Amino acid sequence: MKTKQITTSNANDEQLKHLYQTSFPENEQIPWTDLLRLIDEMHLDFTAYYEQDNLIGFTIVFPHEPFNWYWYFAVKPELRGQGRGQKILTALIEKYKGKICVLDMESPKQICNNTEQRKRRHAFYLRNGFRDTNLYRKFGDIEMTIMIMGKGSFTMQDWDNITAELRKFWTWD
Repeated sequence: MKTKQITTSNANDEQLKHLYQTSFPENEQIPWTDLLRLIDEMHLDFTAYYEQDNLIGFTIVFPHEPFNWYWYFAVKPELRGQGRGQKILTALIEKYKGKICVLDMESPKQICNNTEQRKRRHAFYLRNGFRDTNLYRKFGDIEMTIMIMGKGSFTMQDWDNITAELRKFWTWD
């Protein structure tokens, strides 16, 4: 597996943009043009993953002390369930080894039309060393659960602090 750091100068990859725009509900996306601006302004770690020259997925992390926030993680739909997501997450965990990492994901406890998918995703992160903080946030009608990897705990005040940092650059209200 090869990686490519995505910057504003090489982010014009239509395949990458398409994967981003089709992997997440629209109300969970930062508009592509805003996301490209944030790469530089927030020093985002936007990494694309390839087998040979074929895109298999990407991750976007907001590296910030004391918590590195895993924003987005996507694998091409036709490649899901084949271990590629596991390889990507393993590489990402190794990259941030020894650091505290958090992510928010759709809650597996919320009744919805993709409950089983959410449960599988939640179990995937648990198997890989994340802990469920049992903290929840709502974005519109979507309930998100916050997960953490590393020593220590994560509180709603921590969430408010890290999202306040994002709001300095972009707002979603």
